[in-house]
Amino acid sequence: MKKIGILFGQENTFPQAFVDRVNQKAEKGISAEFVRLDKVMQAEPLDYSVIIDRISQDVPYYRAALKNAAICGTAVINNPFWWSADEKFFNNALAVKIGVPVPKTVILPSKELPDDTTNLSFRNLAYPLDWDGIFNYVGFPAYMKPFDGGGWKEVYKLEDSKDFFDKYNKTKQYVMMLQEEVVFDDYFRCYCIGGKHVRIMQYEPRNPHHLRYEHGKAPAAKKLLDTVKNYVIKLNQYLGYDFNTVEFAVRDGVPYAIDFCNPAPDADVNSVGQENFEWVVETAADYAIERVKKQKDGLDNLTWGEFVKTSAAKTPLVAAVTKAVKADVSVAVVDHAIEVEGKTNVAKAKAPAKTAAVKEKAAPKKAAKK
Repeated sequence: MKKIGILFGQENTFPQAFVDRVNQKAEKGISAEFVRLDKVMQAEPLDYSVIIDRISQDVPYYRAALKNAAICGTAVINNPFWWSADEKFFNNALAVKIGVPVPKTVILPSKELPDDTTNLSFRNLAYPLDWDGIFNYVGFPAYMKPFDGGGWKEVYKLEDSKDFFDKYNKTKQYVMMLQEEVVFDDYFRCYCIGGKHVRIMQYEPRNPHHLRYEHGKAPAAKKLLDTVKNYVIKLNQYLGYDFNTVEFAVRDGVPYAIDFCNPAPDADVNSVGQENFEWVVETAADYAIERVKKQKDGLDNLTWGEFVKTSAAKTPLVAAVTKAVKADVSVAVVDHAIEVEGKTNVAKAKAPAKTAAVKEKAAPKKAAKK
């Protein structure tokens, strides 16, 4: 029996609906249930082929357990290693590099010193910062929010530099982003599951939470929706998220990605509405079943984004190891490649004598010409 588990916190409607839907749809030999952890032992697998993670961002114990499960072969949705490293400022930089419009953004050091640091810990930081350059780049009005936060927590709207400093002085140890305001004509929140399944929802962030998905606007033009869909897929494929939401503010016909680091997005029927809820339950169930069928015990079953895969493929060490694995050569050859990493040509690393001897034995020398 291959089991799909869902790990969750305070939410109520989505987890049960997801489990029920998988159990209705899955063929014999596949089942779904709530994850139950009574012990987590190093390098020992959990009893789940796939786990959908909805809570580990708030519970470090769960995050550690999921990494341990992943290294033993569980397909964790979303990849807990990447999710641990990801944050909004990097996401914005990546979006710029892959051609997705985002607001002008800068990152700011925390107002208060982090625990266990002193002024000496920040000798590389200029004081004061180039505030004029920062403000001229971003402009006002602007928004300030944590670079790795979510749920609209600690988000401030700023009217001018005085307003900025008044609110910045209250941000304690948060590392904040200062971001250009995008005055929008339309706004979308988009589910993306499996890096390919997209649902675009018109959204009004200025409404009360339970009314944000239903605000009565006419449907947007197909060309705009196609652009939004393409951007959603591109962002998620580069980031490597299996389950995420992306928000766009549309200004003068251009969709700006405002927030696209929501790997445990709201899926409660009471806020997203019945139609959106039905879509996310059905699509998540289908995707989990797809993943469980592909999962192989003891292997890496995680999703790695194009940014990671592309970057890794360019390093000499990864290229050498990949070549060695494909050629099925000895571990000693790989070890030797590691020793010479960084030299001009890893491929010139000499193989151990035993390997050379084996090759010579397998291919007899030709008779010398007279």
